[in-house]
Amino acid sequence: MNEDLKSCCATLYESDFARLLLGDSFHPGGLRLTQRLGELLQLGPRARVLDVASGKGESAIFLAQRFRCEVVGIDFGAANVKEAGDRAVAAGVAELVSFRQGDAEKVDFPDASVDAVICECAFCTFPDKRAAASEFARVLRPCGMAGMSDLTRSATLPPELTGLLAWISCIADARPVEEYAAYLRDAGLTSVQIEPHDEALAEMVRDIQGKLLSAELMSKLKKVDLEGVDFAQAKTLARAAADAVRAKTLGYAIIVGQRT
Repeated sequence: MNEDLKSCCATLYESDFARLLLGDSFHPGGLRLTQRLGELLQLGPRARVLDVASGKGESAIFLAQRFRCEVVGIDFGAANVKEAGDRAVAAGVAELVSFRQGDAEKVDFPDASVDAVICECAFCTFPDKRAAASEFARVLRPCGMAGMSDLTRSATLPPELTGLLAWISCIADARPVEEYAAYLRDAGLTSVQIEPHDEALAEMVRDIQGKLLSAELMSKLKKVDLEGVDFAQAKTLARAAADAVRAKTLGYAIIVGQRT
């Protein structure tokens, strides 16, 4: 079941529909929050960074360009890995950035081999979050830092936000922010910091609602091929997410911890 869920997530994030709605940065705040995460992780030219669930490589490439650090991205989806590698070459950072297929819960890296781990809007989709957090800590060198940005919830989510589509859209298994912090602490990380960014989620949900209407229209006019997309279900999910953000049931945060 866990492998099926991971494959389903990877397939969605590789799709044209996901790119149409989300662009290249598949997380609230886009590269602005990626830069903030890099600052909190104190990245620099000598750092080696592991980007977990690196998608199409947008954040990894940006971090290499902005901080001149070495970045290795892992992603469950083979198509994502191939495209990310091609994009690194096109961006002129192939000497700093590489990508490979991998599983966040079983990271194929030696112990104490990286200076920082980054994971953006993906941790909440991992079926075994405790295992993933333990892997983050295991691969970090002493004094290395792990940082994630993810969806948070402050109360039980409505039924519309608990189905499979909601899960692979990073919503259904959103956790209270203190629970994310606890995963890092339980894995042995210390000095855990929490930085809220709810406004980034609100902006992204509004943007998706507008793009859904445009995508549905273009699909009806045969301008794009989105056969099989359930627009009614997607719009219901987006409305429920917008309501939850306004009610402050859903939020977004950066959580950072350090290995001693």
